[in-house]
Amino acid sequence: MSDKTFSRRTALQGGASLIAAPAILRVIPAHAQGKTIKIGHVSPRTGPLAAFGEADPFILEQINKLLANGIQNGGKTYKVEIISKDSQSNTARASEVASELILRDKVDLIVAASTPDTTNPVADQAEVNEVPCITTDCPWQAYFFGRKGDPKKGFNWTYHFFWGAEDLLAAFTALWDSMPTNKVVGGMFSNDADGNAFADPVMGFPPALAKAGYKLVNPSLYQPLSNDFTAQISAFKAANVEIVTGVFIPPDFATFWSQAAQQGFKPKIVTVAKALLFPSAVAALGDRGEGLTSEIWWTPTHPFKSGLTGQTPKQLTDAYTAATGRPWTQPIGFKHALFEVAIDVLKRTKKLDDPASIRDAIAATNYQSIVGPVQWTGQPVKNVTKTPLVAGQWQKKDGKLDLVVTTNKPAPQIPVGGTLKPLA
Repeated sequence: MSDKTFSRRTALQGGASLIAAPAILRVIPAHAQGKTIKIGHVSPRTGPLAAFGEADPFILEQINKLLANGIQNGGKTYKVEIISKDSQSNTARASEVASELILRDKVDLIVAASTPDTTNPVADQAEVNEVPCITTDCPWQAYFFGRKGDPKKGFNWTYHFFWGAEDLLAAFTALWDSMPTNKVVGGMFSNDADGNAFADPVMGFPPALAKAGYKLVNPSLYQPLSNDFTAQISAFKAANVEIVTGVFIPPDFATFWSQAAQQGFKPKIVTVAKALLFPSAVAALGDRGEGLTSEIWWTPTHPFKSGLTGQTPKQLTDAYTAATGRPWTQPIGFKHALFEVAIDVLKRTKKLDDPASIRDAIAATNYQSIVGPVQWTGQPVKNVTKTPLVAGQWQKKDGKLDLVVTTNKPAPQIPVGGTLKPLA
């Protein structure tokens, strides 16, 4: 570790007031020898975004079994300790536990996932403390510009893999083009990092929808956990909106969709990000969950496999369902891939006791993961590499709702599983 890094950490440690957070899982393999490599992990396990962390215990158990005998680097075996903490779906808490992992636990690498509420504060702490960091499961604009990133400079210590708003728009419009509508779209954008990124008048939905031939009816940003969407619904009805899009957390969409029914608003297509990713959230809507549409990051039919375990997406989701009794969810693949990439980085690092060497190994990544290739090439910006995105619909199969890919125009390598059906 450089003197600069040590002095900065020491200064921050002296002035920081940290709140203790219990580790979800802390395992040191017994059969490895030498330096212990510490990986810090932050994810929302509780709070309104808890569905994103639902697969964490399963993935952590699987990864720790694989690490039971440590990792090989330069002919030596190293113990690996994973310290996992709950961000509680809260930006302040995510920052606190990231500080604790860095300053108290002295992690060598920190990883985080699931929406900018967790990824951004964790990455910010890693950047200021000069600790290598890998994040995923957050649209890249919300991650990069939400942290006030400059495309000309980028960041020094923090790297991210996921898709972006441009990929979301391409997937959504490809889905909408498959059904006749008046092309009038109602936008529902939350006043948070995700919503602000999607609603951005330069890089968000408004210019892209106009270019694609759609008219956007865009009321003001709504506050997360709102309990009244009457103003937005009234505006949509007055404009004869036939398509609804935007970004919600699950509780907000449930409120909006219930009030839409009460107020007689019946769009032909509803395609929203985030809220409709999870079987539990859609099932909670009852019969009104069927036919809703969403972005699709990853499914059991995606044509990739884990470079760490050799598992296909179907093998991984089958294992998850067998272990938990729960249906598969999209974050499973990215939770797995996050550790795939982290372990690959540590195996390739030239000097494991040097944070800059770990950082350089991240930048040099060229890895085939269970969610697709991960390689930071400087596009779309220095610290971001993209993964493929398609769109689909919640349809009933054998009496149960399943998320089916209905368009793969933005990523033809992803197989289609059905066609778009009218919203009941």
